[in-house]
Amino acid sequence: MHRRITGKLVIATHNPGKLAEMKELLAPYGIEAVSAGDLGLAEPDETGNDFRSNAAIKAIAAARATKLPSFADDSGIVVDALDGAPGIYSARWAGPTKDFTAAMTRIERVLQERGATTPDKRKAHFVSALCVAWPDDHLDEVEARVDGTLVWPPRGTAGFGYDPMFLPDGHSRTFGEMESIEKHGLPPLGLGLSHRARAFVKLAEICLEPR
Repeated sequence: MHRRITGKLVIATHNPGKLAEMKELLAPYGIEAVSAGDLGLAEPDETGNDFRSNAAIKAIAAARATKLPSFADDSGIVVDALDGAPGIYSARWAGPTKDFTAAMTRIERVLQERGATTPDKRKAHFVSALCVAWPDDHLDEVEARVDGTLVWPPRGTAGFGYDPMFLPDGHSRTFGEMESIEKHGLPPLGLGLSHRARAFVKLAEICLEPR
């Protein structure tokens, strides 16, 4: 049985890019959101073997610490020619300083080493798993993806992470070239294009009510 979110919600992230996206997505629902980073919560070890497990680990840790419903995302980029890497290790490929320029360069280097130089060999997809956890360990979970191709050199300075090298299928601009409303804005303002927006639509259907 799904639960409706009302009142205050903890967003279990220390990533400012994710926090900004999540707050924008939640805004139409009148939810008061505060981040785990703002509350000084420690980041739990992400020991899961898939995106959904890691989202649950983060949401449960925040819910237990704050005694409030907590919302977490675990997301990353899955590259076909890299046998699914970096996958759940997408953030870790950027190192402790979160240097995604270096992470994108690493991906490109391996793609070149493997001869993945044409678009048909550079397929990838972003995955977003969302989890809402309550203090009693009740969970609501959803997952979504968006498919595309990796380009080089990276294009655009909008977004964050691997966005500048990801060209979503059916589009001529990378996520790094799209304004936030294009990338993850929900209809009627946006197309709900990103993996996180697509997952959020699923979550909203089961846990949120518009104001």
